[in-house]
Amino acid sequence: MTREHDNIVRLPEVRRRTGLHRATIYRKVAAGTFPQQFQLSQNCVGWYESDVNAWVADPR
Repeated sequence: MTREHDNIVRLPEVRRRTGLHRATIYRKVAAGTFPQQFQLSQNCVGWYESDVNAWVADPR
C-alpha cells in the first residue's frame, strides 16, 4: 500500500487503538518508540493508519 492510499487517523482513534493516553503517545513519539505524527493543519495532526497498526502488532 502506498502512502497516498493509506488512511489517516487522528489522536482519538490512535488512543482507542493503542489504549495509551495522549501524553504517553507524545512521550513515545519523542523517544522514537512510536510512529511520528504529521501536521494536517495548524491545529491538527494525524498518523498513517498502517504505522499505527504496525505498532499495535509489535509495540517496541
